[in-house]
Amino acid sequence: MSANTIPNGNSSGPTVQKSSNKLNGGIPPSGPSIHDASNLSDVRAALAALHVRETSVTTRLNALLSSQADLSRELGRLDLLRANLGSQVIATRSISNGMLSSAADTAGRLSSRVKDLDLEKDRVQQTLRVVEQVAELKACVHGVVGSMGAPQDWEAAAGYISRASKVPEPIIRGGFAASMVPSVEVPDAPWVTLENAKESLCGLFLREFEKAANEGDGAKITRFFKLFPLIGRGDVGLDVYGRYVCQGVAGTARATLRATPGDAGKRDGFFYANALTKLFEHIAQIVENHGALVERHYGEGKMVKVIERLQMEADVQGGIILDSWSDERGVDRKLTDAKSYPFSFLVQSFLPPQRTLTGTPRMNSPAVGSGTNVRNSEDEGVDMKEVDGLLSEISVMLGRWSLYSKFLAGKCKEPDTPEDAPLSIPEVVTKSNLGRKISARLTTPYNSLALFFFRRSVEKAFQLDESPTGLSLSLNKPIDGNAPYIISAVDDVMYIVSAMIQKAMSTAQRDVAASVIPDVGRVLGSDFIGMVQRRMRDESYPQPVVQGGLPPENKIIQFIVLINSLDVAKDYLARIITTQIGTSSDQPNGTSHPNPLAASFPFEHDVTFVTSALNTLNSTFAIKTSELISDALKVLFANVIKQRLKPVLVDAFRDADYWRSEDELAEIARQNDEDEEEVIDRVQRRFEHGWDALMKPIARLMTGKTFTALMDLTATDLSKTLEKRVWSYSGKTSAYGAIRMERDFSGIVSTVARDNYSVRELFARVTQILMVANMEEEEWEEVNGEDGEDAIQWVLNEDERRRARNLVKS
Repeated sequence: MSANTIPNGNSSGPTVQKSSNKLNGGIPPSGPSIHDASNLSDVRAALAALHVRETSVTTRLNALLSSQADLSRELGRLDLLRANLGSQVIATRSISNGMLSSAADTAGRLSSRVKDLDLEKDRVQQTLRVVEQVAELKACVHGVVGSMGAPQDWEAAAGYISRASKVPEPIIRGGFAASMVPSVEVPDAPWVTLENAKESLCGLFLREFEKAANEGDGAKITRFFKLFPLIGRGDVGLDVYGRYVCQGVAGTARATLRATPGDAGKRDGFFYANALTKLFEHIAQIVENHGALVERHYGEGKMVKVIERLQMEADVQGGIILDSWSDERGVDRKLTDAKSYPFSFLVQSFLPPQRTLTGTPRMNSPAVGSGTNVRNSEDEGVDMKEVDGLLSEISVMLGRWSLYSKFLAGKCKEPDTPEDAPLSIPEVVTKSNLGRKISARLTTPYNSLALFFFRRSVEKAFQLDESPTGLSLSLNKPIDGNAPYIISAVDDVMYIVSAMIQKAMSTAQRDVAASVIPDVGRVLGSDFIGMVQRRMRDESYPQPVVQGGLPPENKIIQFIVLINSLDVAKDYLARIITTQIGTSSDQPNGTSHPNPLAASFPFEHDVTFVTSALNTLNSTFAIKTSELISDALKVLFANVIKQRLKPVLVDAFRDADYWRSEDELAEIARQNDEDEEEVIDRVQRRFEHGWDALMKPIARLMTGKTFTALMDLTATDLSKTLEKRVWSYSGKTSAYGAIRMERDFSGIVSTVARDNYSVRELFARVTQILMVANMEEEEWEEVNGEDGEDAIQWVLNEDERRRARNLVKS
C-alpha cells in the first residue's frame, strides 16, 4: 500500500477500507481522509494515519501465521481419533452379528409356530362350528318331521324350520350334512326334507287360514298368519292376508252402498261422501290395528306390502263409489251447463249504455237493475242450490282423501326419517288408479263448478243489490241505519268469498287451492270491481246537471256509498285471508299465530304455496281497489269539495283588510258597534262555519280511511290556495295585518286539522311564510345564523324566505 495511489480519485480505496473495518474490529479507524485534505498538513496527517493502519494490519497477519502450527496439530489429533473410532465400529458390528443372529433365528421360528398354532386353532373352531351347525340342522330336521307327525304341532314345526334357516346354505347342502343328517326315519338329504316340509306346511297354513277366514275365526287367522314367515313364506303370508283384508274392505264397501234402500238415501247430499269416508276409515283402521303385528312377525317395513294390496282394493271400491256418485248427481251435465252459462247480466252491464232517440236509457236493461230483469237460477238452466250442494259434497270427499293420503304417508315413510321432516306423498297414492280418478272426477269438476258458482253468485249479488236508504247531506236530517254505508252486494260477495276459500281449504288439496284462489281473485278484479267502477262511471258520477252548478245530492251520496263499498270490501277480504293464514298485523311486536294451514297441507312445500296464493289474492285486490278509490276520491274532490270550498274561502276573506293598522281596525269596530275581538276572529269563524257545513255531512257518510284520504287531497289543494292568497298580499299588508293574517291562517289550519293532526304538515309552507313575515329583525338574524339539529327545518328556499320578509309594506 502506498500513499501515492490515494489521490488518484479511485473510489475503491474507501470501500476496501470500510470492508476491512467490518472484518477486523480491532483495527483503529483510518483518521482523516485524503479526499478531504485541503493543504499540506492535512495530507501529512492522512498519510500518518495510513501508516498506523498498515502497522496494525501487519501485526494481525503475523499473529494468524504464528497460530497455524497449533491448528495443524489439532487437526492431526482429530484424524487419529477418527481412525480409532472406525476400528471400534468394525469390532462392534462383528460382535453384534455373532451374538444376536442366533436369537433372531429363534424368534422367527417361534413366530412361525405361533401362526401355525393360530391357523390350526381357527380351523378347529371352524370345524366345531360346522359340527354344531350340522348337529343343529339334524335336530331341526328330525324335529320338523316329528312335529308334523302324530303331534301335528305346527308351531313347533315352523319353529324348527325357522331355526334351520339360520344355518348357512352351504352347510345344509354340503357333503358332511348329507352324510350325517339322514337317518332311517329321515333318509332324504336335509335340504330336500326341509323344502318338502316348507311346501307341505305352506299348503296346510293356506288351507287353515282360508278356513278360519271363512269362519271368521280371528284367533286362528292370527295363529296361522304368524307362522308363514317362520317357514320362509312371508310373501305368501302377506299375500293371503292382503286378500283376506281386501275381502273385508270390499264387503264393507258393498254393504255401505246397499245400506240405504231406494233412491231417497242416495239423493242425500253426503251419502256417497260418507261411503267414501267409511272406506278410508276401514282401511286406516286395518293398517293401524294390524300394523304392529305385521311389523313384529314379518319385519320392519313389511306393512307397506299390505298397504299396497289394500290400495288396489281401494282403487276398485273407491272407483265404484265415485262412478255411482257421478252418475247419480249428473256431474257431467252440470259441468256442461255451467260452462255454457252466458252470464247475461254481467256481460250486458259492461256494454256501453244504449240510449233511445229521446236520450233516455233503454228500459229493462241489466244496467238499470230493474226488478223485472231478475230471473231465478232454475229458469236459467243451473240450480245454484244443487251446485252448492255438489261443491260441499266434493269438498268433503277431497278432504277425506287428503286425510287418507296423509295417514298413508306417515305409515310409508322411511324408519330413519326425522319426526319433524315434511311428509312426501307415497307412490302407493300418486300411482294409484283412485288418485287419478279423484283428480278427474272430483278435483277438475270442483275447480270448474267453483268458478261458475262464484261468478254466478257475484252476478246474483249485483242483480239483487240494494243501496242504503235514508242518507242525506243535510245535517238536519238523521241518517237511517248504521255505518259503514255500503251496497248490499259487498256483504253478499264477501260472504261467498269466505265460504269459497274456507271450502277450498277444507279439501286440503294443493291443486284445488291453485285453481280456486286465483279464480276468486280474477272474478273479484274483473266482475266485482268492474261492476262498481261501471256504476261509478255511468250511474253515480257526481256531474253537475247545469254547467257551473253542483252535482245532484243523490249522485254524490251514491258515489260515496260506492267508495265506501270498495274500502269495506278490501278490509273484509284482508280479514278473511288473515283468518285463514293465522297472521295479523295488529299483533304486538309483529308477532303472529302459527299457520293453521300447516295441519291441512302437511306435504313438503304445499303450505308455503297456499299461503303465497292467499297473500297474492289479498295484495292484488287491495292494489286494484286502492287505485279505484284514489281515482274516485279525486273525482269527488274535484267535482264536489273543490266547487263548494271556493265559496267558503271567498266568504271567509270577504272583507279581510290586512292593510289596516290596529287603531284603524278599532275605530271601524266602534263605528259599526262591534266587538274588536269579533272583528279580528271574523275570518276564522266564517271559514269554520263553511268548512263544517261542507265536510261534516260527507264525513258522517264515508268510512274513516276514505275520509282521511279525501281530507289529505283537500288539505293539499287548500294549502296551495292559501299560499297564493298570502303572496297576493305581498307589499300590501301592515305589520298588524301580518299578525292578524298569521292568526287567521293558523285558525284555518287548526279547523282543517281538528280531527287529524298530521294534516298540519301539508300547510308547512304557509305557516313558515307567515312566521318569517312576523319575525322581529333580531329574531330573524338569530334564526338565519342557526345551524345543526336545533336549526329550523325549512320548506322554503332562500329566495322565498326573503320574499316573505318583504310581505309587510315598508
